[in-house]
Amino acid sequence: MIDDKPIGVVLNRNLGSPTAPGEAVEAELLDRLIARRSRQKDPDEESELWKASVRRYNARKQEQLRNEWCEYHRGQAARLRAVFEPLIAYSPPRGTGGEIDGR
Repeated sequence: MIDDKPIGVVLNRNLGSPTAPGEAVEAELLDRLIARRSRQKDPDEESELWKASVRRYNARKQEQLRNEWCEYHRGQAARLRAVFEPLIAYSPPRGTGGEIDGR
C-alpha cells in the first residue's frame, strides 16, 4: 500500500460513468478526431485546385515550347539566308556557260 491506497488504484480510475469508464475516453478521442477532420481540406476541392494548377502549368509549358520552336526556326532561316545569299550572288546566271558538265 502506498499512501493508504492499494497498488494499482491509479490504473482503475473512473474516467466516466461508474458503469462504463472507457466511454469518456472514447468520447474525447471521437471529439478530437472530428475536430481534426474539420480542419482538413476537402479532398474534392483540393483535387479541383490541383487539376486547375496542372492545366495552368501545361498551358504555360506549351506556350514556352511554341515560342522556343518559333525562335529556333527564325534563327535557322537567318543562318540559311546568311549562307545562301552570298552563294546565289556569286553563282553565274544560267545559260552563260558557267555550268558544270553542260548542265
